[in-house]
Amino acid sequence: MSSVVFLRAINVGGTNLCKPAQLAKQLKKFDVVNVGAVGTFVVHGNVSESSLRKELAAQLAKHFKIKCEIMIASGAALMKTASKDPFAKQPSGGEITRFMSVLHKPLPSPLVRRHSSLSLPSDKGWLLKIITIEGQFVLGVYKREMKAIGQLGKLEKILGVPATTRSWNTIEKIVNILEANR
Repeated sequence: MSSVVFLRAINVGGTNLCKPAQLAKQLKKFDVVNVGAVGTFVVHGNVSESSLRKELAAQLAKHFKIKCEIMIASGAALMKTASKDPFAKQPSGGEITRFMSVLHKPLPSPLVRRHSSLSLPSDKGWLLKIITIEGQFVLGVYKREMKAIGQLGKLEKILGVPATTRSWNTIEKIVNILEANR
């Protein structure tokens, strides 16, 4: 089954500059698709996670002179999580962003139970809400306010694992690419 790669903190604020389309071409032997969201790729080729991680790091260092956190997830696991309609009972509208944070590795069960319904900064005055944590995926919503972005960084510190976040629209694009390759 395919893998999904999420690069953390590239092309942010003029630093860690990378051209994703060029990177996808350099990884052609792995049948890589550039999703279009910066640093997000679907890998259809049969390659181990360790080999893929090693090759990505080498290409990023060689061609772009950058080093970044690389999250790799199973395409099947991502599709399973997305198929559950996780946002069915959540607030929506133009002022709310649905998101998925991808963790470097899954959390231990006690941390999942403790944080699976976390609201930041508080339950009453939330800017960010966690809906569920499944494996290495954290799903939630945040209000479209500048202060909310800071809560994503706070979330990573609370969970104690590197993470990178994509909007739910990007996750839906990934699912479409994965389904087209079935």
